[in-house]
Amino acid sequence: MIHVQKIVKAFGRMRALDGVSFSIAQGQYVALLGANGAGKTTLMHILATLSRPTAGHVEIAGYSSKKHPNSIRQRIGFIGHAGLLYDELTAEENLRFFSRMYGISDSESRIGQLLQEVGLLARRHDKVRTFSRGMHQRLSFARALLHYPPILLLDEPFAGLDLNATVMVKNLLDKFIAEEKTVLLTVHDIDYALYNAKRILVLNRGKLIVNKAANELRRDQLQKVLEA
Repeated sequence: MIHVQKIVKAFGRMRALDGVSFSIAQGQYVALLGANGAGKTTLMHILATLSRPTAGHVEIAGYSSKKHPNSIRQRIGFIGHAGLLYDELTAEENLRFFSRMYGISDSESRIGQLLQEVGLLARRHDKVRTFSRGMHQRLSFARALLHYPPILLLDEPFAGLDLNATVMVKNLLDKFIAEEKTVLLTVHDIDYALYNAKRILVLNRGKLIVNKAANELRRDQLQKVLEA
């Protein structure tokens, strides 16, 4: 489903990613860990076709990111540090805009369903600029799920959320995973990664230093690797 081969991303002489390779099969839930500056967000942007690698190859759902980026975008839902939402549009207008981009035929019912699931149906006519961080992130999750993608790429999806918003987003994620879809997310919470993910990747200074099944790792081992 996701194949990454010897990815390099250079900014001048500095390599944010240095020969990263891994594969994720359909239906796998994979957590990507690493200290700040390890290259996690850079990698996620490349996978989401928001950035091109300096070298290497990415294939998602059978499509090359260099040759068919639009085909990949149709098959992924992405949440990054920026929510990719328009502050001056309402929640409903944002989702309607993206539904037109994706050519969704049942857009109105889909929008209503997702707003209900993320707890924002009552705020559907409010502009996004009036939303809290948690509400903004929940709407971003609705946007990412709008076009029924088989793959989710989530860069710190729980960052800045209060407890209620975190529980709601985790429940949505659990539902997505139960449908045997593919998830790659970055997260700082070691316990969450070990308990929920099937596989764990660790980046350190642009290099992939861990690629193992979660049940093969102990918390103290993982903590030591992350502190190295």
